[in-house]
Order: sequence, then C-alpha cells, then structure tokens
Amino acid sequence: MPDPNVNAPAYPQPVMSPQQLAALQQAAAQQAAAQQMAAQATGQAAAQVAPALPAAPQPPAQHEVVSESVHNQVREEIRIFSHSPLAYWWPVWLVGYIAAGISYYHGTDAPLAEGVSSRFYPSADVGVAFILTLFLVILITNVTVRGLASALVIMGVVLTAVLLAYFGMWERILTWFAGLNIYLNAGAYFWFSTLMFLTWIITVFVVDHMSYWTIKPGQITESFVLGASSKSYDTQNLVIEKFRDDLFRHWILGMGSGDLRIEAQGARHEEIFLPNVFFIGSKINEIQKLIATRPTEFGSPMIK
Repeated sequence: MPDPNVNAPAYPQPVMSPQQLAALQQAAAQQAAAQQMAAQATGQAAAQVAPALPAAPQPPAQHEVVSESVHNQVREEIRIFSHSPLAYWWPVWLVGYIAAGISYYHGTDAPLAEGVSSRFYPSADVGVAFILTLFLVILITNVTVRGLASALVIMGVVLTAVLLAYFGMWERILTWFAGLNIYLNAGAYFWFSTLMFLTWIITVFVVDHMSYWTIKPGQITESFVLGASSKSYDTQNLVIEKFRDDLFRHWILGMGSGDLRIEAQGARHEEIFLPNVFFIGSKINEIQKLIATRPTEFGSPMIK
C-alpha cells in the first residue's frame, strides 16, 4: 500500500505579527494577575471566618548558668572570740565616771587635814549607787542564774535600791551601822574607773583576741596568735548549741552575747565550750551556712 505521507502537499504555517504576539503576552499577564488577586481575597475571607488557632507553646527557658560561686553567697570563714567575764564590767567604769563628774561639779570641798581638802558629794546616794553597781556586776558575772529567776533577783535588788534612794533612806539605814556611810571623793571615782576602763579595753580587744576559732567550709580550727599549735576538726556531723537565757548577763550587760557549745563527732569526739561570744545571734546563722557548705562547692558554677 502506498505511504500516504509520501508526496503529500505541504500546507503553509500561520505567521503572527509582532503586534499580535505582544497583545497575546499582555492578555496572559493580566489573566495571571487576576487569578493571584482572587486567591488572596479567598485566603483573607477564610481567615476571617475560621477561629484563631492557639499559639504553639514556647519551649521552657533554659536555666542560666552563671559563674557566680558559693563564696559570694557565704563568707569564706568566720572567727569566733570567747571573752572573759571582765567583758561584762563596762557598767562599773561607766557609773564610776558619772559619779566622778557629779562629785566634781556638784560636790563640796571637805577638809581632811590641815591644808588638805577633797571634793565630795554631800549625799551618800552616789556612793551607794556605785557600790551597788559593782556588787551586781560581780554577782551577775560569777553566779549563773538563768531564765526568769535571773530577772526576778536582779530586778528586786535594783528596785529596792532605787526606792531607798528616792525616799532618802540610805543615810538613815547606814547610820544604824555606827554611821558607816559611803562617801568617795571625785578622785577615787575617777582613778578607779580609769584603771577599770584600761583593763577592760586591753582584755576585750587584745587579750581575748590572742586565741580564736576559725570556721571554714568543712573545717573548724582553734588558732593562737603567739603560738604555732592549732587544733582542727571536721565539720561533718558537727553539733552546735547556743545558750542565751541569762537575761542580764547575755542581753543587758552582753548586748546580745551568749555561750556556744560545739560538739565534734567522728574519730575524735570532743566538746568545745566557748563562753561570752558577742553578737552570737548573727554569727550562729553564718556558722550554720558554713558547716552546711562543702569545700568543693566554692568556685563551682551555680544555677539561678
């Protein structure tokens, strides 16, 4: 069979002019722009009708790791000084200086011998007040009377002394004892108070600071200023007790002082008693923080 494509006549292809081609391209661009605008309008309408979806939960914020170490929160060490009972004797020199001023500025010159006179306060109340202050300080610092009994004993003595002085009965009472009144001149008050003050200063701020206890994380050490020996204990299982129940010795004379008992556990069990520690309330809080901190925690990063 003869091939139909053989010797087939050739038909001429249509030819478009440049104007027709440009018009066709412009029409196609307009149609694409119209379709895009229709799609945008459809999306906005659907967004207005559809409810707003809840925002996806944000992942939890990571903790910020800072390089602040434990020693910025806790002191590296704390020193504890145990004072002698002489630290409570400050009322003696204070009342003595007051009595010296009263006797000097409000007293009178009394002749003692030919050409010798001294200045005395004309009433025995000043001398009685000074002697009672000295007596009470000796009693409080040497006899331990804890709790309510301490307050009752001391307040009873002070109230009796004040009432007798108010009614002017001290001279009458002392007259019953063969006229043994209490009179001290201004010089006696001044020089006794000065010696007492110097002794108090040297004892409290020099002698009592010659030995002390240093508490660090993981260790408690007894140190001596003029000696090479020292004793150290581990703070693990350390038991600390605070005693501050003597009203007058701890709260009035000591202004917040107290006694401290430290019991070291472990291979070498020992009990350490530190009497008359000033400001024991604030120090016991620092001690508790230190003994709860291990040495390896110092300098380690902390999470905030």
